[in-house]
Amino acid sequence: MEHITQKSHVKMKNKYKIAVVGTVGLPANYGGFETLVENLTTKDAPIDMIVFCSSKNYDYKLKTYKNASLIYLPIKANGISSIFYDSISLLIATFKKTDSILLLGVSGACILPIINLFYRGKIVTNIDGLEWKRNKWGKITKYFLKFCERIAVKYSSAIIADNQAIADYVLQEYNIVSTVIAYGGDHAISYPKKNNLNILPIEYKEYSLALCRIEPENNIHTILSSYSKTQENLVFIGNWDNSTYGKELKSKYSKYKNIKILDPIYDIGTLFEIRKKCSVYIHGHSAGGTNPSLVEMMFFNKIIVCYDCSYNRSTTENKAIYFSNETELLKIINNRTNLNEDISRDMFQIANDRYLWAIVKQQYLDLLIKKDFE
Repeated sequence: MEHITQKSHVKMKNKYKIAVVGTVGLPANYGGFETLVENLTTKDAPIDMIVFCSSKNYDYKLKTYKNASLIYLPIKANGISSIFYDSISLLIATFKKTDSILLLGVSGACILPIINLFYRGKIVTNIDGLEWKRNKWGKITKYFLKFCERIAVKYSSAIIADNQAIADYVLQEYNIVSTVIAYGGDHAISYPKKNNLNILPIEYKEYSLALCRIEPENNIHTILSSYSKTQENLVFIGNWDNSTYGKELKSKYSKYKNIKILDPIYDIGTLFEIRKKCSVYIHGHSAGGTNPSLVEMMFFNKIIVCYDCSYNRSTTENKAIYFSNETELLKIINNRTNLNEDISRDMFQIANDRYLWAIVKQQYLDLLIKKDFE
């Protein structure tokens, strides 16, 4: 390019400084956003990062992690407190002379109009999975989250949608074109094998697997009720004790010999073995966008059965098996031996084409460090 200022030359030579707002923190031990940031902070990345962390989640507080500097706030990163956690993080980020801010989620976006008055860097926001639509929120919370989403779309330099269905929504609702970047999932198969599976009943030579947060919108009750009416084995992993909904389901369905209910498993080696040895994966999510647990499972070359919604169809390119209610799922379970094995190969191929972290990381970096003069 012929006309590049001296300042632009300097910017091209130095590493870009990026602040990440909206996660529990690093090292990743919570969810999809944390895993994303974990994979962005590789030492070969042409960036310096600042990652905001909730001190409530870390007994031992590192000052740095990989190529990221860590800043801790004594505020919970989730629930209603996320508004203050994210807003304060955004304010601090603007005074750190960052070139870009990556905002993950919209709960702190209400402060963006103020920040835009004096911040000259780029603000890139991943609006997550249309959080305001989730049934777990009351009317006031839904209204606030919808308001934050509107503010985020209006005042961000760029919007990331993790699923084409969300990008379509943003275009229709706000007439804004977003960038579609999903999640990577190959980290789920990059760990050494661990053969200790004593947590599973010895008679479970074949089993279906479900793995998720225990919330009604993930159709936990539908999956459990369906399997309770069959002889097929089901292993279901989740945070059962975090809600009345989960506790009641755990108490009711733990009595069935063909259903094994397990509490959350954080050892990735054990989780690898459980995933690898299952024959079918059941994914009940009905809200959100591209779900990390679904993407991770696609790398295991297994038959995948999903709840029928636009997000899951987009993630699996309409090549999985889909159910909308208990009757449909029960029919799929009872005819499991007739399921087309091509489905597992399709899932594996899609995963390697779209959901490798090397691809996702480069997509994020291209968006975060893209210069206005290019």
